[in-house]
Amino acid sequence: MIPTTTLGRFILAEERKHRGATGELSDLISAIALGVKYISRLVTTSGVSDLSGYTGKVNVQGEATKILDEQSDEILVELLGSSGHFGLLVSEERDTVVGTTVNRDSAKYVVAFDPLDGSSNLGSNIPVGTIFTIFRKLDPGGPAGAQDFLQSGRGIVAAGYAVYGAKTTFVFSSGSGVHGFTLDPAIGEFVLTEPELRSPARGKTYSVNEGNSAQWAIDVSEFIAALKVPNKETGTPYSLRYAGSLVADFDRNLKNGGIFLYPADVKNPRGKLRLLYECMPLAFIAEQAGAMATDGQRAVLDITPGDIHERCPLVIGSRHEVEWYLGMRAAPKSQHNPG
Repeated sequence: MIPTTTLGRFILAEERKHRGATGELSDLISAIALGVKYISRLVTTSGVSDLSGYTGKVNVQGEATKILDEQSDEILVELLGSSGHFGLLVSEERDTVVGTTVNRDSAKYVVAFDPLDGSSNLGSNIPVGTIFTIFRKLDPGGPAGAQDFLQSGRGIVAAGYAVYGAKTTFVFSSGSGVHGFTLDPAIGEFVLTEPELRSPARGKTYSVNEGNSAQWAIDVSEFIAALKVPNKETGTPYSLRYAGSLVADFDRNLKNGGIFLYPADVKNPRGKLRLLYECMPLAFIAEQAGAMATDGQRAVLDITPGDIHERCPLVIGSRHEVEWYLGMRAAPKSQHNPG
């Protein structure tokens, strides 16, 4: 059967639904999808091309960068720059905002992305991914600035992610539901495989780095403990599924149900994941698909970043599990797990 809906055709069909659309957002998403194809090829051939090692550099997060981190970043910056439809870029791999050669006054959007999430897993053949967020400039007629990224997540125009694994998938939303595409290598196109993707109301798995348990607040420890106790009424025990690759863990839980946690702890009191280009775009996708995302106190999309590389705690997944966690958190407890 010949696929009838490619990503390009889908984007054009969505554009026609909006009177007055200029096509700039469509071009941006298409440019990101093209970048994903390039990155997919790099990831697939990284073992034989000797690209899975480190560059010897450290990024703004204080993390050692992989060769593929750097190359993925360069691919997206170049392709998005050539689209001519953004004012500024923010990348996990760069200290400051990235300018564009086009007139920033005429560009409508700013884009933030994590070019290769989970890259430390490359040598183990665990899925990795790309995450992106698009905002409209605060001043449509003025020059783009760093302040355009410091918006509440409610201002996101579009967001999405790609997963590079046994197959390459591209999932995005522009505010009208979530749609999933799979790269067909025979034709070199993304094909619509998951229209109107909805997350199950509850799941049977949880994803968390239990190696950090000694640093957790007691509400986190007690929630994880509750998930493990055999109890027919609560539907427990749950199964642990943790790849250590945010985008891969999120993708599995979004589609199958479950919860992912990277909470604040003693070592990382403000969380470890980046708000702007990891937590916010995945929270946008989650809410569009009927799931939830919180930092433990408020919805992630209600947070306004104070810095482009700000960190944030993240609890994200099926509504049942996230509400269960928030209910346990609200109960009075001692401050930290004494263990």
